[in-house]
Amino acid sequence: MFACGSACWKRARIWDIYSGCYNFTVKTAKRNRNPEIDWLLLINATLGNFLAGLSARMFTISLPTVANGLGSDILGIAWALISFQVAGVSFAIVFGRLGDIYGRNTIYSLGFVILTVSSFLCGVSQNVLQLIAFRFLQGVAAAMTQSAGRALAMDAMPAGSEGKAQGIMTTAFHSGFFVGPPLGGLMIDYIHWRGTFFFIVFFGVAGIVLSALGSRRGSATVVAAARPSVDYTGAGLLIALTVMLTLLLDRKAAEALGLGQKGYLAVAFAGALLGFLAHERKASSPIVSLPLFKIRMFTYSVISLLILSINRGLVGFLMPFYLQDVLRMTPSFMGIMFLAPPIFTVTLSTVGGHLTDQVGPRIPTTIGVSASLAAVLLGAYLRVDSHWILPTALLGLTGIGTAFFNSANQAAIIGSVPKEHRGFANGMVHTAFELGHLLGVSVGGVLLALAFEYYSGIPGLTPSTEEPQAFVSSMNASYVAAIALTLIALFTSLMRGSGKIQAASAKH
Repeated sequence: MFACGSACWKRARIWDIYSGCYNFTVKTAKRNRNPEIDWLLLINATLGNFLAGLSARMFTISLPTVANGLGSDILGIAWALISFQVAGVSFAIVFGRLGDIYGRNTIYSLGFVILTVSSFLCGVSQNVLQLIAFRFLQGVAAAMTQSAGRALAMDAMPAGSEGKAQGIMTTAFHSGFFVGPPLGGLMIDYIHWRGTFFFIVFFGVAGIVLSALGSRRGSATVVAAARPSVDYTGAGLLIALTVMLTLLLDRKAAEALGLGQKGYLAVAFAGALLGFLAHERKASSPIVSLPLFKIRMFTYSVISLLILSINRGLVGFLMPFYLQDVLRMTPSFMGIMFLAPPIFTVTLSTVGGHLTDQVGPRIPTTIGVSASLAAVLLGAYLRVDSHWILPTALLGLTGIGTAFFNSANQAAIIGSVPKEHRGFANGMVHTAFELGHLLGVSVGGVLLALAFEYYSGIPGLTPSTEEPQAFVSSMNASYVAAIALTLIALFTSLMRGSGKIQAASAKH
């Protein structure tokens, strides 16, 4: 972006989006790098996304064994999931903004350090309380790496390659998602469940080394002569808001804290939200720059991601029960069927990214939403005696939709904001995805329960596959709701605009 000779300094004034202006001194050192792509930066960003998918799946498959090994029950081990989730969602936007101020590579590198240490501590945990605490640290590390990784990948690529960068990152995440279960299973069977954590340590060390090498090469650094202050009050309020929202949406977390009646929590959340918005409007350097939401492509892309994430949470948890308990599929055959989504996502994500760079994000995201719509339409027509090809086709279409939508939509979110706000936008991607999924699971559970009561004719009956016809009919009703949501996502996706991705002016 900035060019200079071998011993020159170039000064640039960048106007801030939200209040007035402040001066930046842009110091660009001569770099020993490919003039087109900073491969070291890209590889490191890709490693972080691969690790995110890998570690999530490995831990999920190890849950029963870990619980037995630490003498814990289901509720206790569930908190190891909840603590990670709360930390990841709560800190993502905050660390994204801190990356914009202090340098995304700095936050990303520290994330790898914390990930390495916390993974080792998880591996040596002696009881479930220790594991919960160290998993919280892992969640903080994940927030640091996930709030910077996609933006760093975009920084590493030449202008006009936003889609390609996000295609690579989507491929990396779903590659980890693909190999996580079999790799985790092999480690548990032939080594130990603790090995699943120690294995992550090696990747963390590799990330630290790559980050150090990147720093020694002299990657471009932006140093503010009058660096904006950190909005600590806004950051604290945002963390509190996301924690409260997570507890409102996650029934397991609420029950574990004894929050059966969530009315007081909802009132507290509403009050904190109003206070946060009022504070951010007045802050000179807000943690969330509200004027960014005036950028059409950014706003509609965030809404589209949130809606599709709700959609996937709404129906995603139903399919395993349908396949195993209604269609009587064996776990091994189900495992083969569930390979369909990541295979399509891994193979087609870069195609979606390339298409984004050629024609803009509207067409590939529309392809992705359309594939997702076809998937939920199939779900609405599943029966108690459907052939296994139908749910397999549903899973495959979901993978195709993810490939085209994620690559283009995430590129639109991060690439449409001024470059000094890419970290915040990256944090929004992570937050919208996680909160949307939580909301989908929460709403999906309520919807399934209401539909099951209706179709079974027994008030208060808990949804169960012991009543297969009522269960499948209730599942169909959930898919009908998903169809409505997908149509809304299709509308918001089309509303983002037809042009190519362009970073908004800092004076927007």
